[in-house]
Amino acid sequence: MRRCRAISGSLELPDPFDAAELVARLAHDRGRPIDLIAVPARPGAPCGLLVTTGQADYIVYAEDTSEVHRQHILVHEYAHLLLGHGDAPSPDPGLTVGLLPHLSPELVGKVLGRTVYLEPQEQEAELLASLILKRALLPGGRPSGAEPRDAEWAHRLAPLLGTRRPPGPHA
Repeated sequence: MRRCRAISGSLELPDPFDAAELVARLAHDRGRPIDLIAVPARPGAPCGLLVTTGQADYIVYAEDTSEVHRQHILVHEYAHLLLGHGDAPSPDPGLTVGLLPHLSPELVGKVLGRTVYLEPQEQEAELLASLILKRALLPGGRPSGAEPRDAEWAHRLAPLLGTRRPPGPHA
């Protein structure tokens, strides 16, 4: 818990918040590409997947989901990268090749998906993703009991919901 809070608190989040921009910043900082790949959801397949190869990382996500869910998937897989979970051994490269036929089996180095994570890693990534998304809604934190006004909530929720930003204090 402490580790996730420290990581979340140290991040500079895009304002307005956008998960794809957050991922792009990490790719820039690491000097290594992170490609986002939308695929149709498949029964029994994870809704998000992190694929690590020798040349790049790929975050695969269900394209036919809500904007809130898409943002959460991207931040969850981003959290796995921040936490160093991309360094785990590959349990099933065949899963990745099935979801991403344009990647050869030789190219895929590691596969990290919700169906193959060890539970502690999955819980840690989910906690970090939740802390990041909480900060996206309440940047800079707020003193206990200090609630944002309705207009501020609408402004902060708009990018997470994929809606047009309403005019407001930050417009």
